Amino acid sequence: MSAKIVTAAMVAIGDELLSGKTKDKNIAHLADMLTTAGIDLKEVRIVGDDEDAIVAAINELRPRYYYVFTSGGIGPTHDDITAEAVSKAFDLPCEHDQKALELMGAVYEARAIEFTEARKRMARMPRGATHIKNRVSVAPGFTIGNVHVMAGVPSIFQAMLDWLLPTLETGAVIHAKIVDCPYGEGTIGEGLEIIQNEHQDTVIGSYPRFDGENYSTQIVVRSRDEEAIDRAVEAVNSLLVEIKAARSAKG
Repeated sequence: MSAKIVTAAMVAIGDELLSGKTKDKNIAHLADMLTTAGIDLKEVRIVGDDEDAIVAAINELRPRYYYVFTSGGIGPTHDDITAEAVSKAFDLPCEHDQKALELMGAVYEARAIEFTEARKRMARMPRGATHIKNRVSVAPGFTIGNVHVMAGVPSIFQAMLDWLLPTLETGAVIHAKIVDCPYGEGTIGEGLEIIQNEHQDTVIGSYPRFDGENYSTQIVVRSRDEEAIDRAVEAVNSLLVEIKAARSAKG
């Protein structure tokens, strides 16, 4: 496994995401899958169905990160403008891809469904783009440069990502260990900050929980170095022992 740090950003596209009509599932799924693969998702932007906004996001992010992933806007309707926007960002013509037309045409013919001009919109992509395969509905996503353009429908996005991920360069995997803490963040916060400062080769997150009666905290220690995680976890456990002892002494 390479120790190279591979970074990524995501652009989630669609007016429905900004209006709240659709609750995005693709961001969380992408984050989970990239973390497992050893790719650091560093930034996510949500933009509406606005060509200039999509172009700006793509052109700001693609020089800064190893990969950029997009979701949404490659369907058959008039507001599906991602293919045009990505083409504009790369200063390339947006055109119907012949192979995509053939793949989709065969599927529609087999189902005795008319291959309308609206459906043919899903075959548009920048000239020279390569396909991201889609085992759900056949209409492909595409890759141009370091930008990977995928559907917004979660099941299709996930299928495309499943096909795409094994083709990508990945970095060192981030490992994690969880410590279940019976105390609230107010009790452990100061001690946890000291531990984080002393173990800067890890990232320590704390996530409060409340069961209706008592507060507790889930502590997650992350690092690419498993030994560093073990050292930090040991320090966290020692902190919890100290807190328990101090409380017992007070009666």
